[in-house]
Amino acid sequence: MSDFRTLSASVLASPQLTAADIETAHSLGVTTIVNNRPEGEAADQTSGAAIESAAKAAGMDYVAIPISHGNFGESEVRAMVETLDQANGKVLAYCRTGTRSTLLWALAQAAQGEPLDSIAAAAAAAGYDVSPVLPAMAELAGRAQR
Repeated sequence: MSDFRTLSASVLASPQLTAADIETAHSLGVTTIVNNRPEGEAADQTSGAAIESAAKAAGMDYVAIPISHGNFGESEVRAMVETLDQANGKVLAYCRTGTRSTLLWALAQAAQGEPLDSIAAAAAAAGYDVSPVLPAMAELAGRAQR
């Protein structure tokens, strides 16, 4: 059962997807799936290859930006910024619970100069707390203003 949560008009976050969730995402206008979950993190997770195959079969793009717990590096933030910039429709990012996907989205938004309070409010409205990455968001936002 899908648990897609709205972060913005063009970005959704979700707990682990199954291949069956792809058609639901497609019907909502999602054109890009972002997998933020490392392969083999849990025995019961649907493989990235299965999600990629289902996404491509539905005419959607698939991007893997795996994030292990607490490992939000600059390369992952840049990859998310690029993915969001290049998407031709809605983006659905997923991980085990949707939290890492939301935190990565928040960092990408901060890197683009979006107001931190707006980012935090959007995440909270979707049921996520960005406070663990707020210092990094502030640093990225400061760089964006230079």
